[in-house]
Amino acid sequence: MQWRSLVLALLALRLAGHALLWLAGPSLGFYQQRLRAFASSTAACSPATEGSSARCLKAGLVGPHWASFLGRGWGGGPFSSSSSSGPAVVPGSGGRDDDEYEQRYSRSFPPHLRSQLRDAARSMFVFGYDNYMAHAFPQDELNPIECRGRGPDRADPSNLNINDVLGNYSLTLIDALDTLAVMGNSSEFRKAVKLVIDTVSFDTDSTVQVFEATIRVLGSLLSAHIIITDAKQPFGDMTIKGYDNELLHMAHDLAVRLLPAFENTKTGIPYPRVNLRTGVPSGSDNETCTAGAGSLLVEFGILSRLLGDSTFEWVARRAVKALWSLRSNDTGLLGNVVNIQTGHWVGKQSGLGAGLDSFYEYLLKSYILFGEKEDLEMFNDAYRSIQNHLRRGREACNEGEGDPPLYVNVNMFSGQLMNTWIDSLQAFFPGLQVLIGDVEDAICLHAFYYAIWKRYGALPERYNWQLQAPDVLFYPLRPELVESTYLLYQATKNPFYLHVGMDILQSLEKYTKAKCGYATLHHVIEKSKEDRMESFFLSETCKYLFLSFLLQLFDEENPVHKSGNRYMFTTEGHIVSLDKRLRVTVWQDTFPDEPKKTEKVKPNDLRAVNSTSNCNRVPDERRYLLPLKSIYMRQIDQMVGLI
Repeated sequence: MQWRSLVLALLALRLAGHALLWLAGPSLGFYQQRLRAFASSTAACSPATEGSSARCLKAGLVGPHWASFLGRGWGGGPFSSSSSSGPAVVPGSGGRDDDEYEQRYSRSFPPHLRSQLRDAARSMFVFGYDNYMAHAFPQDELNPIECRGRGPDRADPSNLNINDVLGNYSLTLIDALDTLAVMGNSSEFRKAVKLVIDTVSFDTDSTVQVFEATIRVLGSLLSAHIIITDAKQPFGDMTIKGYDNELLHMAHDLAVRLLPAFENTKTGIPYPRVNLRTGVPSGSDNETCTAGAGSLLVEFGILSRLLGDSTFEWVARRAVKALWSLRSNDTGLLGNVVNIQTGHWVGKQSGLGAGLDSFYEYLLKSYILFGEKEDLEMFNDAYRSIQNHLRRGREACNEGEGDPPLYVNVNMFSGQLMNTWIDSLQAFFPGLQVLIGDVEDAICLHAFYYAIWKRYGALPERYNWQLQAPDVLFYPLRPELVESTYLLYQATKNPFYLHVGMDILQSLEKYTKAKCGYATLHHVIEKSKEDRMESFFLSETCKYLFLSFLLQLFDEENPVHKSGNRYMFTTEGHIVSLDKRLRVTVWQDTFPDEPKKTEKVKPNDLRAVNSTSNCNRVPDERRYLLPLKSIYMRQIDQMVGLI
């Protein structure tokens, strides 16, 4: 009987230990840091604009609760136990809550549910598109609450939020073209293409942002042209009788009207805006953001290679090289705003969100499309600098102790933390990490953004991870989290990401649906709406949701997922086939003053600079387990104030 008593005693001791760990949770150190900050007489204060969190900051009541973020102790380097101020995280010891995560997310996703959600995503697109055509076309955007169209704000030229994007060229129709094709709607695709050809002109007195016109309009025209002229017709018969490359000609016309932005600039970095009829307006701003000036190479490069005219790729590549030459010698980082005449950095913040996001994205995607070795070299150098200076938290995503990995905003020259917020555009980065093969790190960062989504039913435009609260409260139906969710599912086939997609779809239906479309959330907490449906909702958000829920049986037949077909999405979600024609140039010496580089990189040379293998894939045996251990999921949920 003694041995039974001993066994019972050991069992009771073990249960007591689990209970203590469950009560403590993985983020005990996180909360200890916050409590110390509350008690500290030197709590950090900073100017704030609104809300109770701002008042706490002004009163000195809220201090940083991730102490390791405020120094430069980690930065993605080897894990150091001294960097963590809390007890060790013990995987697998999360108790009851861990079981709840597994029960919610590890269930298989039956085909009939995927079919229903796929149809719901298609219906979401159709509802927005049909209402745009009924109430807004030929204007640029739909006001979904009042059921009317929106164009440029002629009365207020300084209203850049509108005028940078809307050019009086039926923006939403153009932006949605390839989504119609991907969803297999050949009749509406043909009708839409004919409408664009017959009704849209770029000879208009509109001053637009070069970046927005390029990614939304130029990119969609090129994508649709490639779909129409593809001999394989992978999306069904999308050919158009009598088509004579009109969309390619329109793309050429638009690009020619954008070229003045690259003239009369001492650095080769383009002006941010042009008037489509008269060129660069007098008195134009000499300051531009890095992403806006350095994310033109994919669309301009495709156009050059389809036309056999090096002009467009040359100016776009020159801008990339100019920006790259201005990076910090110490950190390898770039700032977010630069003077195009002097090359001086006006904005010294370096991060992964607004102002820089698509610059990094297009270094990689330009390589994927064109195979130029220098693009991959620049991306790998940039990725290494990002890991060294922007990344905080424990070294490994799914093991070890310490805070979850997160990428923060730092000074480009010193690498020191500049603020404690991240923006929703950064949610694209896990998807980019999937493309480079750094899947494990992508899993962790994606989980952080998903936790924010779970808390608010949307992603606030800017979220303060120190205050656990939004700094900027609106959500304009952005696609970045959906895109990363889709790409992570494609990489892992883990049903967890289908559950995430379902959550996003249901939130959009619940909080953003309006009388005639889907509306921007003006306030993610109060769920008040703003009367605007941006074109990227149809071109990206709905497309990625639709693709996420394609049935497994259909996956084998769908051209986007079929192994024999390879596609890439632009930063606006426009689909482009990886055509051998795009890896061939008919011109020589694009940059004659530089050493000639003709070497093309082989696909297996593409790898994450912090990965020891070509593709840091998730093992098959983990496919139906949580991609992130439940104890770490709970830690992230605590980090954003969910629990």
